[in-house]
Amino acid sequence: MSSPLTTPAVRTALTGGYVATNDDLRTEHTRGYVVLDGHQLVAVGSGPLPAEHADAAVVDVSGCLVTPGLVNTHHHLFQWITRGWAVDGTLFEWLRTLYPVWAGLDADLTTTAATGALAWLARSGCTTSTDHHYVFPRHGGDLLGAEIAAARQVGLRFHPTRGSMDLGVSAGGLPPDDVVEDLDAILAASEAAIQTHHDPSPGSMLQIALAPCSPFSVTAELLTASAELARRYGVRLHTHLAETSEEDDFCRDHFGRTPVEYLDSLGWLRPDVWFAHAVHLDDASIARLAATGTSVAHCPSSNARLGAGIARARDLRDAGVAVGLGVDGAASNEASSLWAEAHHALLFARARGGPQALGVRDALDMATTGGARVLGRQDEIGSLEVGKLADVAVWRLDGLGHVDVADPVAALVLGAQPPLELLLVNGQRVVERDVVLSVDAEELAADVLTASRELASRAGRATSFAPSTPRQAQDRPTSGRVA
Repeated sequence: MSSPLTTPAVRTALTGGYVATNDDLRTEHTRGYVVLDGHQLVAVGSGPLPAEHADAAVVDVSGCLVTPGLVNTHHHLFQWITRGWAVDGTLFEWLRTLYPVWAGLDADLTTTAATGALAWLARSGCTTSTDHHYVFPRHGGDLLGAEIAAARQVGLRFHPTRGSMDLGVSAGGLPPDDVVEDLDAILAASEAAIQTHHDPSPGSMLQIALAPCSPFSVTAELLTASAELARRYGVRLHTHLAETSEEDDFCRDHFGRTPVEYLDSLGWLRPDVWFAHAVHLDDASIARLAATGTSVAHCPSSNARLGAGIARARDLRDAGVAVGLGVDGAASNEASSLWAEAHHALLFARARGGPQALGVRDALDMATTGGARVLGRQDEIGSLEVGKLADVAVWRLDGLGHVDVADPVAALVLGAQPPLELLLVNGQRVVERDVVLSVDAEELAADVLTASRELASRAGRATSFAPSTPRQAQDRPTSGRVA
């Protein structure tokens, strides 16, 4: 690179790279330029830098692919310090192993976990991330505020959700009673989160959504009241849905409905809602999501890790459903790479539907514009277009792993993850040459290890190795409850 990127106040031009804009026409420039001025993109095109931008600080990105920053539409950052547990378990075995551990979370541990998870996400090309934080142990402190502070430190655009659970094990739910809250406390905390943190202004770096955990760890009353509260304030809604076949069976048995029909009956299916996973959907459910403008966060790696299945990404997209990608919890996706989600989304779709099921540019679209649509930010992020925010990923493709791949987008999506030459969020450098600039990686790794051991110790668990939960019939839940 010919010169370091300067502060957002200075006009800067990325020149000489292959530019995949991911605009509506999927415009690409074999040798192009991207100019940013402060927090916005002001020019994108082919060839040498036009004279009108001669005053810009030039950053030579020859040998690189320039794409929009990737958008993560589902995550559980707190799980970063509980990776590697129940590695051979089903979803229910995994949850039963980890719920008692998560009951020991506090604000300090959450800060460390979120900082580690977000820093690693940045290294995978992610510029915007959601988070679904639904575990709020009593006396744990301000866990939502902790992760917001972590996102501010790392430098990512952040859409955390104030999650919730009000159906504990004593009332027939899955989570332990000490990590659930009562309805009034949840609604008060949710309203406070919106009033304290939500920024709806253009270019916002922080937006809040409400996210009752799942139909089987919350009551219908909480689902309904959360929707009413969210719509009163104009914020989005999120939850897990249709992750396992057992969940589908449970909904049909208990409500006489599919999972989608159940949420629909509670007034959830609207353009301000996105569901995580949506693996087990019939044709009618997909059609209903499309008709109501409801979106989906596709989490291929986590769904495969837990053996939940493969979402019908092609069918969802063909029906007109906005589909973004999600890393999901770090404890159910130890790689925690958004680049890997694009890679796996492509491969899993083709394994299910053949070589035409998903193209390499479809995978890039889900990781960028698709995610922006899911979050309602498609007018600001997700593509490299004049007037959009300066969220940009620059991938180096001139090394041994990628130099001879004929199609740069295929090199990104089908090959190994390329080195991340540069990551800009809102015009600010966050990653340069695979190094996250806002944290000390060695110090953070040590902090993460300490936090992981402390949390395991609080649960009375071994810290060096957490074995998978034994697959014994008596350890399995009797219902299809999910996280």
